[in-house]
Amino acid sequence: MADQYAQSGEDIWPIDGAQPEAVDIPAIRWEEPAEGPVLVLLDQTRLPAEEVELVCTDPQALVQAIRTLAVRGAPLLGIAGAYGVALAAARGFDVEEAADALADARPTAVNLAYGARKAQEAYRSAFGSGAGDEAQARERAAAAALASARALHEEDAAASAKMAEQGLRLLDELVPGGNHRILTHCNTGALVSGGEGTAFAVALAAHRAGRLRRLWVDETRPLLQGARLTAYEAARNGMAYTLLTDNAAGSLFAAGEVDAVLIGADRIAADGSVANKVGSYPLAVLARYHHVPFIVVAPVTTIDPETADGASIEVEQRAGHEVTEVTAPRAPLAGVEAGGGIPVAPLGTQAYNPAFDVTPPELVTAIVTEWGVVSPVTSDGLGELCASSLQATMS
Repeated sequence: MADQYAQSGEDIWPIDGAQPEAVDIPAIRWEEPAEGPVLVLLDQTRLPAEEVELVCTDPQALVQAIRTLAVRGAPLLGIAGAYGVALAAARGFDVEEAADALADARPTAVNLAYGARKAQEAYRSAFGSGAGDEAQARERAAAAALASARALHEEDAAASAKMAEQGLRLLDELVPGGNHRILTHCNTGALVSGGEGTAFAVALAAHRAGRLRRLWVDETRPLLQGARLTAYEAARNGMAYTLLTDNAAGSLFAAGEVDAVLIGADRIAADGSVANKVGSYPLAVLARYHHVPFIVVAPVTTIDPETADGASIEVEQRAGHEVTEVTAPRAPLAGVEAGGGIPVAPLGTQAYNPAFDVTPPELVTAIVTEWGVVSPVTSDGLGELCASSLQATMS
């Protein structure tokens, strides 16, 4: 089951317009109260209006949180998947069943399955080793699953810092002189990571170095992750940012107002095809036409050698009501329940609502990972990078 409680109240956006403080509520954390272990999530569906935490006491609650996007973003989903398996083990649920349910909760995001399977393997290995009865074996295995999740969490934080460093170095090479005007899509900051994010972390590094002139934030339809989440993080970090409707990006390119595009990824195929939040592919086309670098920032765990190409990526299709309705959780209208959908299309309208689109490798200038940069983006280059990272991890 899951429960919610408010961490911060009405003062998130002060009436006097004062600059909000930096985000200090982690996107995910493991806690062990007297009644048993829980996984605590910052509910991203409630941002930016209020900071509310979602407390998951069983793996099914976490699956629901993942499907409703209360927790989201490729790296963070991997961490959540691992903690979900650890939660199942600690609470006495069927670990194999929990791992399968978590891995399948969002099919496009490869990190989710990676994290769940990694903790599952740690559980299996520990359960089958050592002395003691079955109860002792389960306790030992649960501890191993939790250790695996915590290690993945720490690794992602370290990877985030490395990607920010390498991404900023590449950005300075491609667009010398600083004063960068960066366009980004969806949300790729601390809300999706154990650290400060992927693409957003690069922009944040540029800001801290005094080399960010403007962060252009796509609103990101239909769930407005850019408007609700990226703008939220940019404001809290004191960055110069401007929110724009997705279909206004072309006019920015035409006016020469974009120096680089930085996005994250939910899955990168073996050939370098990149699945990211829907709307990324049109940006890549615009960037190519206007000779603007299109850079993907993602951890190595997002690269999936088992997926041969873009056509092989399963693209999640989301509910049509996300397009045909809008939600107004803080602005109830007469006759409309607060938080319910307000129709914006005729009743019965069908909606095409893919969660992601796929950008072919020839439109990607570079892929930045914690283990290095691949440019040009080729299957050989990605294969060498993955092999190097695996060798370094095993040594």
